[in-house]
Amino acid sequence: MVKQRIQRSIRITRYILYKETLLDFKESFWSFIGAFFGIGLIAFIQSFYLPDIENIFLIGSFGASCVLIYGAIQSPLAQPRNLIGGHVVSAIIGVTIYNLVPSVVWISAPLAVSFSIIAMQYTKTLHPPGGATALIAVIGTEKIKSLGYMYVLSPVLTGTLILFVVALLFNNMTKGRCYPTNRKYTRLFKMKTIKNRQQY
Repeated sequence: MVKQRIQRSIRITRYILYKETLLDFKESFWSFIGAFFGIGLIAFIQSFYLPDIENIFLIGSFGASCVLIYGAIQSPLAQPRNLIGGHVVSAIIGVTIYNLVPSVVWISAPLAVSFSIIAMQYTKTLHPPGGATALIAVIGTEKIKSLGYMYVLSPVLTGTLILFVVALLFNNMTKGRCYPTNRKYTRLFKMKTIKNRQQY
């Protein structure tokens, strides 16, 4: 009995390690294409009116969003409500905190991130890169800070909308990817995973 349990545990461990180390080249390809075009479009559009160094700061949080919406499309944190809402809510919080406490960065920076997390939780728009969006509003360059609440509309809202449209295009080009993820698709995906684990 104990021997069978140990052998079963070893089989399950091997299976999990094997599955976790498999590379899905098709999935990686579409993740790359989506991220490339999403970030490329934002960088191209923003390069017309913001200096290069500010583009780098702005795209920092968008880069993290790309990991979710192109590389982990099943994640609840990658869904449209979270992507758009998380960035917008966090941008509003960041600009507001900067307006209230503009010169004390050791207070304004943690306040912006902390309040953005709480606001995203209450609005059900939790999106980890949103914390960076709030932080950028506080510690960004003078050009970014001078945008005020325009920062929320552009580059934040416009950038997230571009990422979202690109995600809709590239994440739905193949049969195996579906974005936004619907409940039926997620349920099938989970059932398939459970079945595979039970076989071992």
